[in-house]
Amino acid sequence: MLNPGAPLAPTAGARKVIVTGGTRGIGRAVVDRFVAQGDAVVSLSISGAPIDGVLSLACDVADAQDVERAMARAVEELGGLDVLVVNAGIARDNLLSRMTVDEFASVVQTNLMGAFHPVRASVRALMRSRQGRVLFCSSTAALLGGVGQGNYAASKSGLIGLARTLARELARKQATVNVILPGLVDTDMGRDFPEKVRQEFIDSVPLGRAGTVAEVASLITYLASEEARYITGAVIPVDGGVSMGV
Repeated sequence: MLNPGAPLAPTAGARKVIVTGGTRGIGRAVVDRFVAQGDAVVSLSISGAPIDGVLSLACDVADAQDVERAMARAVEELGGLDVLVVNAGIARDNLLSRMTVDEFASVVQTNLMGAFHPVRASVRALMRSRQGRVLFCSSTAALLGGVGQGNYAASKSGLIGLARTLARELARKQATVNVILPGLVDTDMGRDFPEKVRQEFIDSVPLGRAGTVAEVASLITYLASEEARYITGAVIPVDGGVSMGV
């Protein structure tokens, strides 16, 4: 097991991958899939908890200087960068009539600025790759909104504009940028909903269930692959049909 300070030794042909929020939920599933494929992976998370076969670094994505430091270390250890998965995020739900400035700002700072910081720190490395991939993990809340989720929906909507701008800016370097919109997924965050609210949400899903982290991770790793090289600027729901027609 690599500890947070252990160096990486990427093998020939392995892609060089950074995942933010890589220790839990969707992020952890993404990390595990890339590792299983033989890729060299760095996980950035607030805890920096060790993950088998991965260089795990503690990093607060809302802190620009912390991100610059961690990204520089990650790119140096990897010897470059091919894939960036922007996944870190938080929720602090409250009705807009009751939401404090801090509740709104902290979610935007982590979910939106916490995407901008690693993107800005990695753009040059991704351009040098000539096969760069950036995947943003947003949410169906970006399209649908949600009661008590004004801050979360706004931050996740912002990722779409950021991603499509980046897709245009990196296209000349054959890099692709796409957005994944998970619906209700069986993660700690998804299980935090009151049982009645969770069941009402499941009842609204045409497929009749919550998604799994593996289902979201499989799309992310596909979009990072060579087979998906002609897909860029796409916004793809993984939500059991909740947002169809939107």
